[in-house]
Amino acid sequence: MAHIFEGTGVAITTPFVNDEVNYEALKKHVNFLIENNAKSIVVNGTTAENPTLTDDEKSQILKTVVEEANGRVPIIAGTGTNNTAKSVKASVEARELGADGIMLITPYYNKTNQRGLIKHFETIANEAKLPVILYNVPSRTNLFIDVETVVELSKNEYIVGIKDATDDMEYVKALKDQLNMDEFALYSGNDGNVVEYIERGGHGIISVIANVIPGAYQRLFDDDKANLNDNFKNIQTLLNALEVDVNPIPIKVLTAYEGFGNYELRLPLVPMLDEDKAELEKAYEAYKRGE
Repeated sequence: MAHIFEGTGVAITTPFVNDEVNYEALKKHVNFLIENNAKSIVVNGTTAENPTLTDDEKSQILKTVVEEANGRVPIIAGTGTNNTAKSVKASVEARELGADGIMLITPYYNKTNQRGLIKHFETIANEAKLPVILYNVPSRTNLFIDVETVVELSKNEYIVGIKDATDDMEYVKALKDQLNMDEFALYSGNDGNVVEYIERGGHGIISVIANVIPGAYQRLFDDDKANLNDNFKNIQTLLNALEVDVNPIPIKVLTAYEGFGNYELRLPLVPMLDEDKAELEKAYEAYKRGE
């Protein structure tokens, strides 16, 4: 199976107004991303505040994004949970709503072993019958997908890639050495290591900061690789400013700045302190001026 996308995928935020999903702002954001060269949009992921969205909201968000994108870029739905049966149900529904693929996080809290991971992912993939991107993010789940497990899972016709948020380049090298890169895609899940991923032959990124600068990230993939580090310098300065708080708290400052909804989060997430928010906006303005 061919790669579902290459280049810049965006883990889109969920805009709220008075604690309700702002679907008009969501549509506006989708069009901005596509018009500025995003190659895929991932909905209902970590950055979308997945744990505090209701099942009905997740369905309506996916439906809205699929309809607004209208086939212009692949839409990937975050449907993974720590409940296999629930993940199957969400994944089948994602297919029915028009998703082009699904992204599956490792089970958390009731974490399993590697054999359990294989069974969990294969069960969902075989029922969903959609391209699957695995999501390895042990900093949030406390569960790591071993290289050997990824290799075994890659034999499944539906499992076509992995989003790796470990920042472990030896892990990336091992995956690349043991997998068929024409059939299985490696996506960075860490905005800060995109240059290293590109240099090591990674196929793309599922990005947070590309919610507001998709074009700049895509240029990293499109432009001469000799200029990678120079092109990334200004982005790195902005990324440093985002590290003042945990995702998605800072990125929603910037999506609100660009008019994609209010600066509003759902508990347990809380807004940044006013002084930190002001510093982040100042850094973003400097980035936009090219400073």
